[in-house]
Amino acid sequence: MSNGDRAGAHHTAIASTYGARDPARADGHIDPRRFRDLLGHFATGVVAVTGYDPATGRPVGLAANSFTSVSLDPPLVGFCVAHTSSSWPLLRRSPGLAVSILGAGQEHVCRRLAAKGGDKFAGLETAWSPLGTPIMSGALAWIDCRVDAEHRAGDHAIVVARVLRLTPGDTTPEAAPLVFYRGAYGGFLPPA
Repeated sequence: MSNGDRAGAHHTAIASTYGARDPARADGHIDPRRFRDLLGHFATGVVAVTGYDPATGRPVGLAANSFTSVSLDPPLVGFCVAHTSSSWPLLRRSPGLAVSILGAGQEHVCRRLAAKGGDKFAGLETAWSPLGTPIMSGALAWIDCRVDAEHRAGDHAIVVARVLRLTPGDTTPEAAPLVFYRGAYGGFLPPA
């Protein structure tokens, strides 16, 4: 089989898996479910974004897998939050935020913070960061930050936060991140 034949066979396999280009869809419409399924092939880490409601003093938080570094100078991080989130309006009011980078054994933390309603912190082991925000005990690292900007982007908000303090957590060689891939949680084994 020539390189050209291999390339054609590869394109045919991709087209049959994901669908050939649909000229009737020249308007750019992409099926949301298909879009989500395809992007599920991109493995991500998972973080807990926490703060407290200044009106009640109670901790508030959410789980995010859309976390990323944005800038080194100034130090900025970012994450995305759905406009339908009931936690973000409370979290947004917090004077500061903490991002806990979750470890492979913390799927229960992610599921708890991703749940709708109820006391999301019941049964979770937390502590307070030096800057006064709740953090998830056992995380791989914690980042204290404050909201710097929020940008509307479709059905989500892109939140950019200025990093104020970095704290390492579990730095043992066995420490592994919680990974989200194709709708499931798992871990990552560092190379030996």
